[in-house]
Amino acid sequence: MGSLGTMLRYPDDIYPLLKMKRAIEKAEKQIPPEPHWGFCYSMLHKVSRSFSLVIQQLNTELRNAVCVFYLVLRALDTVEDDTSIPTDEKVPILIAFHRHIYNTDWHYSCGTNEYKVLMDQFHHVSAAFLELEKGYQEAIEEITRRMGAGMAKFICQEVETVDDYDEYCHYVAGLVGLGLSKLFLAAGSEVLTPDWEAISNSMGLFLQKTNIIRDYLEDINEIPKSRMFWPREIWGKYADKLEDLKYEENSTKSVQCLNEMVTNALIHIEDCLKYMAALRDPSIFRFCAIPQIMAIGTLALCYNNVQVFRGVVKLRRGLTAKVIDRTKTMADVYGAFYDFSCMLKTKVDNNDPNASKTLNRLEAVQKLCKDTGVLHNRKSYVNDKGQPNNVFIIMVVILLAIVFAYLRATWV
Repeated sequence: MGSLGTMLRYPDDIYPLLKMKRAIEKAEKQIPPEPHWGFCYSMLHKVSRSFSLVIQQLNTELRNAVCVFYLVLRALDTVEDDTSIPTDEKVPILIAFHRHIYNTDWHYSCGTNEYKVLMDQFHHVSAAFLELEKGYQEAIEEITRRMGAGMAKFICQEVETVDDYDEYCHYVAGLVGLGLSKLFLAAGSEVLTPDWEAISNSMGLFLQKTNIIRDYLEDINEIPKSRMFWPREIWGKYADKLEDLKYEENSTKSVQCLNEMVTNALIHIEDCLKYMAALRDPSIFRFCAIPQIMAIGTLALCYNNVQVFRGVVKLRRGLTAKVIDRTKTMADVYGAFYDFSCMLKTKVDNNDPNASKTLNRLEAVQKLCKDTGVLHNRKSYVNDKGQPNNVFIIMVVILLAIVFAYLRATWV
């Protein structure tokens, strides 16, 4: 649930953590009895606990469609990510993947751990897909086809320019945003705005760029071959080779490059806020909003942080639980984006080459959030500095002493 030290430092995390733990346990107990649906939801819990928790809020029909959509694209992503598959074998699979989802006999062994299980038993996902309404099937097939083709293109092409970077992120994540919008429409839960494609795409790009920034070290150390998604147009200003950024002697340039990558991601926030503000269904709103808040929070942690090149940088579990617990309305979203933008702004070094651009984008986000007039009477995500609560600590010590005394008495 979280380390005792962290909980003592952030006692406000404890209640949201307990709620999240109970919600995860409840979701795990609600696995459908049918073998194919049971496999899909069990696999969803294994590959993404936070996603499997948020998806539970959707109505059954839409939840099933989103679950299958997620697993189909996760399987497609597993093929793309497996650097041991020869290119001449991988590309045809990616291009034809949208046809394989109709075939309950098809499977392909690749990936590791739970992803290998997903690929080896993909027939369960296909069986579930075939039970969906036609509108859902058509949306999933179309997005899978377009994504597979885009992935195949970038197997044979490096990300050189920022335009390449945006195009790659569109294929692997922007299309997810478009696909989800299509599923919401097929469910009759949402009405698409005239600019729905552009802002749906931005929703995906913002999440994907955050992941690419955060996962630099994991991707660059991939065996047998590095995965490189940062565009040369950006990193080429700071290093001769992308992998040079991970070396300590290059820390100053590495952090400057990182900051430019974060600044690039910030450009999508206005579209994301516009998309979320247009949502009508509360469960769909939460489903969409929680990952976006976690993304801006992650960017705030990554910015100007050399640890991105040394290990894993992520939101503490208690803060994630707070986001899940508190995100109920658009006012909560504006508050979270404002808070994390303020946190990021305090980390901007005026000597950074992109400081002016970063500050301009952050101030635009802050103004947008403030102009809504909803930033009053709320709890901040980032102003809880983690001050120890002496009364709370004493209570915990007393409770532990009671438990210890009880255990000793039962052992005697």
